[in-house]
Amino acid sequence: MAQKPKVDPHVGRLGYLQALVTEFQESESQDAKEQVLANLANFAYDPSNYQYLRQLQVLDLFLDSLSEENETLVEFAIGGLCNLCPDRANQEHILQAGGIPLITNCLSSLNEETVLSAVTTLIYLSSPGPGSHPELTTLPVIQCMLRFSLSANMRLRNLAQIFLEDLCSPSQVAEARSRQADSALGIPLPRTAAPEQS
Repeated sequence: MAQKPKVDPHVGRLGYLQALVTEFQESESQDAKEQVLANLANFAYDPSNYQYLRQLQVLDLFLDSLSEENETLVEFAIGGLCNLCPDRANQEHILQAGGIPLITNCLSSLNEETVLSAVTTLIYLSSPGPGSHPELTTLPVIQCMLRFSLSANMRLRNLAQIFLEDLCSPSQVAEARSRQADSALGIPLPRTAAPEQS
């Protein structure tokens, strides 16, 4: 069992978040890093923390963690980005930092929660209407969403359907469908913990 982060409770919100970031950067323990990143992802859920998390460069910490080999770190990092994405300033930061390819790489994860967070994050990053950010709707991403739209997992199926309807033009979807027949196996579906009831 991971220990609680070593943080003085009297330092205030910014100080507390700063201590978490420092602990993540200095820790040698994978368990401690996972625990701290999970805490930061949870703090990212609260809009009153957005400014502090930007100030402490936690968005970059999350983006950097998407390249980790440790699947748990990737899961918490994409979860944190997903929690931060409703905010326009956070969206702009992720887009300007080149976050889209890092996020789309998460679509090939076998971890269901990682994939769900990645699809949700991509939806948040789009402006209304097709064509707002062409890198969001490349052919491989659309083909991936077409596969996800056939998933037994209802959450994944619904998110993929929203992505296809809200971010893609009918012609993009039609082209991806026609090319899918020619392509290799492509991105695997994530593992599900247990079959969902519909």
